[in-house]
Formats: sequence, C-alpha cells, structure tokens
Amino acid sequence: MATFPSARYYRDTYRNWAQIFKIMSVLWLVLAIFMTLPLLVLVIEKDPDAPAFAVSLLIILSATLTTWGLTRHVSLELKPWQMFILTAGSWTSISCFASLPLILGAPQLSFTNAVFESVSAITTTGSTVLVGIENLSDGLKLWRGLMQWMGGIGIIVMGIAILPFLKVGGMRLFHTESSDWSDKVMPRTGGIAKATLSIYVILTLAAMLSYWLGGMLPLDAIVHGMTSLATGGFANSDASFGAYAEQPWLLWMGSFFMLSGALPFVLYIRFIRSSRSALWKDQQVCGLLKLLLAAIVILSAWRVFQGDNWFVSLTHVTFNVVSVVTTTGYASDDYTLWGTLPIAAFFYLTFIGGCSGSTSGGMKIFRFQIAMLMLLNQLRYLIHSNGIFTTRYNQQPVTSDISRSVVAFSFFFFITIAVLALGLAALGLDLVTALSGAATAVANVGPGLGDTIGPSGNFATLPDAAKWLLCVGMLMGRLEILTVVVLMTPMFWRR
Repeated sequence: MATFPSARYYRDTYRNWAQIFKIMSVLWLVLAIFMTLPLLVLVIEKDPDAPAFAVSLLIILSATLTTWGLTRHVSLELKPWQMFILTAGSWTSISCFASLPLILGAPQLSFTNAVFESVSAITTTGSTVLVGIENLSDGLKLWRGLMQWMGGIGIIVMGIAILPFLKVGGMRLFHTESSDWSDKVMPRTGGIAKATLSIYVILTLAAMLSYWLGGMLPLDAIVHGMTSLATGGFANSDASFGAYAEQPWLLWMGSFFMLSGALPFVLYIRFIRSSRSALWKDQQVCGLLKLLLAAIVILSAWRVFQGDNWFVSLTHVTFNVVSVVTTTGYASDDYTLWGTLPIAAFFYLTFIGGCSGSTSGGMKIFRFQIAMLMLLNQLRYLIHSNGIFTTRYNQQPVTSDISRSVVAFSFFFFITIAVLALGLAALGLDLVTALSGAATAVANVGPGLGDTIGPSGNFATLPDAAKWLLCVGMLMGRLEILTVVVLMTPMFWRR
C-alpha cells in the first residue's frame, strides 16, 4: 500500500527552501544596487546602452521582490545541507542575472557568450569573449569591473564565513577547536565580514588612486583598481595590461595590488588590531612570497640570457608571474613567446593560487605546503616505523580532518580538470587549448596557452558547448570543488 508524505513534511520542505531563497533574494538586491551605478553613468552620458541596464534592473528587482514577498515571514535557521545549496545557487543565479545587460546591451552577445562573460566576471576568472573592449560604453566597462569586484568580496566572505562550517576550504585551518583564529580576532563572523569589507574597500580605493596618479584615465583607474584587488583580471583594452607596457611604474603597482588581494584578509585584521608581524610570520604568506621570488628570478634570468634588457625583463616577469600565481589573469606581454621554459613554468604556476581567505583561486599555497608536510611524515614513518610524529602548520597541529580535506580537494581538483579537458578535446579543441583551458577555468586564472586562448587571444571562437563546460569549471573552481561535488551525490538528497 502506497504511503504519502504528511502535511508536516510539506511544511518543512517549504520552510527549508524558503530560507534558502530568502537569503538569495537579499543577494539579488545587492546586485541590483550595484547595477544602478553603471546605469547612472549611461544616463548621464545619454548612452544607448542605458535601456538595457534599466530593463535588467527591473527584471532583477521583480525577482527579488517576488521572492522576498513569498518568504519574508520565514525565520532563518540554516542547516549545513542548506548552506551547500545556498552557496551554489546564489553564485549561479547571480551570474545569470548579471549577464542580462550583456544580452540586452550594445555588444548584444548571445545567451551563451553573455553567461560565459558574467560567470567569468563573478568567479573572478577573467576569461573573455569580447573583442574591441576599448569601444564598449563606459557603463559596460564599469559593469565588468563591478562584477569582478563583487565576486572578489563574495569569495572572501564565503571563505571565512561559510566554507569552514561546510568542512571544505582552507579556512578550516582557522576554525579548528585548537586554533580558532577568527574568534581571537573578533568575536563574531559578522564582525570579521565587516572588517574584511572595510579593508577590501580601502585597498581598492588605494589601487584606484595609485593608478590614476600613475597616468591612467579615471575610468581605467577605477576598473583596474577593482579587478586588481579582486584578482579578476578584466581590463578596458583587448591588450589587457599590455596597454600600459611602456609605463613600468603601473606594472609594478599592479603587481603590488594583485599580491595584496592574494593574501589572507584575516591576517590584515590581525595586523591592524593586534599583531604587526601577523603577515610576515604566517607560513602561507612566507611560502607564497618564496615561490614568487624563485619563479621571478629564474624566468628573469632566462630572458636576460636570451638577450633582453634586465629591467624590462624583471618588470614583465614579475607582473605576469604575480598575475598567474594570484589567478588575476592580466597580461602585459605574450609570455608564450618567451620560449619553452616560460611556457612550461606558467602552465605549472596556473595551478597554485594565492592564500586561503583571499580573493585568489587555484589550489591555494597552503595545500601544497600541507601535502609536503604529509609526504615528509610518511618518509619518517618508512624510516622509523614505530615513531610518533605530529604535523604542525603555523605552530598548530594539522588534524586528520584537515588532511583528509586537502587530499579530497586535490584529487577532485585534478579529476575535474581531466574530465573538462577530455570534454573540450571531444568538441574538437587541440590538446594545448583543451588542457590549458580546463586548467585556467578550474583555477580561475583567465588566459590559457596557445594561439586561441593564450594571453594575446580570447575565448570568443570556442564552440558554445565548450563555453558551457568552462562555465561549469569556473563555478566549481570558485566554490572549492567539493561544495558542488557533494550536490551531485545521491546520499546528499537522501539526507
């Protein structure tokens, strides 16, 4: 005899999903507020793109008000399984809503291209399908920068406030019982988020002012300031940062602000509030700086031995290495023309990423460090089979659940790249384009390798199916892989 769910089951189901959509409606409202800024610019300039933004704004506000009206009486008591759905759903829906002006605006992109561009922006990947960016309206240029800037702060808040409680992501290191750094900095996660936003805004304004004083036009300074701190990489020129290749001081400024966005924002708070040595003593930061220094020295020496000027070489190598490692994706030069060693080096650097709790993508430097510590411990066990060894990171023991998380993430990270690369190859892309495209999407870097999607190319000529695969890769990489993978398991839905 068949049994039917009770009325309580339906009430609970409605309440659970209503809680998710209630929070999502607030995030859509934030998106709508940011969309008013380029709309105002377009209205003031009497640009024909203004109606596209106005219609997009009305669509988002309608969805927001409708959803809020249906869920406003629901109290918020989110469970971990709801946070998985909220995290994936909010980033996906925001990316779709953010694409509306690109569909309705002057570029009149296809639905696929518009979604690709917005997903790339919101996830701060920096891959683009646009050609002739210099000719876009000021409002659209500003919107591309704003999307990446919103994505950048969203990444930090997600990394600090959400992922630790889902037991994925690097900030778990700061939320173990023995080492809750966040509680030592400020009493509540809300306080951390506010302090993080303040620092993010201050650094962004500092970048904008520096670029403007360095010679950029005001709009270029604003957009590059936002995309530098977001480690996103969208620029106002098809040449990316190469438009300023003859102004080395701007390249050095860009390197500094990209690196600033790739450091843990929790440590900025500690640096300001209590410990002046917080940044320099952190194992993550030290590891990242040592890696950057080694890569810069080796590749600069390579270019000098090829006959290039040492200062020009150092400037461009520093900028492009910092850009790739921090997953920003700016390019001041086509580094695939530097020779075989730089091509291989930049491909390896694509996977690394910045620090946990930053705007960077990639695997994050701490995972490589913990993997190395685990390897050294295993070697010790082989030599001293009865020994007892404790793995410590930043003077704190690395617990077994963190080790498991690192191993699981690393496995799924490379499996995701491998599957995406196979899918892209099946669609007719050559091996270099397929492999580097999959890697740059999952690592949220931006440019790949080869003539098509390399630093001097873009993703416009790829087939639509390839762009959708890359969109999935960008979202999975931004959401730390496991947040999405768990939604694909039957046991999650049978909870």
